[in-house]
Amino acid sequence: MIELIVADRCTDCGTCIEVCPANVLDAGHGGLPILARVEDCQTCFMCELYCQADAIYVAPDCDGRVTVDETEVVASGRLGQYRKHSGWDEWSDRFPNEQWLMETVFRRAGEAAAQAKVTSADVIRTK
Repeated sequence: MIELIVADRCTDCGTCIEVCPANVLDAGHGGLPILARVEDCQTCFMCELYCQADAIYVAPDCDGRVTVDETEVVASGRLGQYRKHSGWDEWSDRFPNEQWLMETVFRRAGEAAAQAKVTSADVIRTK
C-alpha cells in the first residue's frame, strides 16, 4: 500500500495522481499530492514507477497499512528502488523492464489467496 510521499523530493508534477487506477491521491494545496483514499490502494506500484523524483514509497503489504519512518525510508535507499529495478527511465539501459511479468505474479497471488481461504475454511470445520 502507498505509505509515503516525501514532500522535499516531490516536484508537484501530478503524474502520480493521473496514473493511479484507484484514485487514491488528490492534489493538495500547492499541487503536492495527498493520500486521500489509502484504503483503496491496490499496491500496483504505478505511482512509484512514474515518480521520476523518487518521492513515493509503496510498501509491499497490500492487506493493510504499515508504519514507516520517512527518515529511515529515505536513508535506506528504498525510494526509487522499484522504478530502478523495473528498468524505467534512466535505468532502462542497465535493468530490463519486465512489467509484463506482473500478470503472472498477480495470478499466482490470487491462486495462493484462494488456497489460503480453502485451508482456513477446512481448519474452521474441523474444530
